[in-house]
Amino acid sequence: MSYAGSGPLQAAVFDALSADGPLGALVGTAIYDAVPSGSLPDIYVRLGSETVRDASDGTGPGALHRFTVSVITVQPGFASAKQAASAISDVLQDADLVLSRGRLVSLRFERAQARRIDNGAARQIDLRFAARVQDA
Repeated sequence: MSYAGSGPLQAAVFDALSADGPLGALVGTAIYDAVPSGSLPDIYVRLGSETVRDASDGTGPGALHRFTVSVITVQPGFASAKQAASAISDVLQDADLVLSRGRLVSLRFERAQARRIDNGAARQIDLRFAARVQDA
């Protein structure tokens, strides 16, 4: 197993989301690894938790990364959050991302959960993806 692909995978996901025009039209540049302090935009994207397990095989070391990308909004209803979540899914599903270390073998959507947070004042959609990374 190798955890070495975690940072490169996160950077490639961030870059792909940041470069996407349709997602940018919805959230602007509000795509964060660490949410900044202070006032936040009405809608933003946060790179979230990750779990990793060994996926080594006969070709070498590798890992399966399951990671979450969240859309958070204080806008009423789920419509804007669902539009942003859909754009994220479009960018990442079967994406051919180039990593600074290792190689992305596959990237696929697994599931999503939409819920109200902050006593109903905000909405959050958590999208979970699975990425198979082979270490070089």
